[in-house]
Amino acid sequence: MKIVVHQDKCVSSGQCVLNAMDLFDQRDDDGVVELLEPEPRPDRFDDARRAAAACPALAIDIHD
Repeated sequence: MKIVVHQDKCVSSGQCVLNAMDLFDQRDDDGVVELLEPEPRPDRFDDARRAAAACPALAIDIHD
């Protein structure tokens, strides 16, 4: 799996962090998503998919 984030689409809702805090963080100054682990371990795949599904701006793409 590979995760791609589109910071230009991000609306800083924080849903990604709430669903997968090991994979995502938010910038301090504006809350925009930061990707911590672009190629997560298999045990984090479900968290990554949940975070992508919860993103209101559809700023997270998952490539299997």
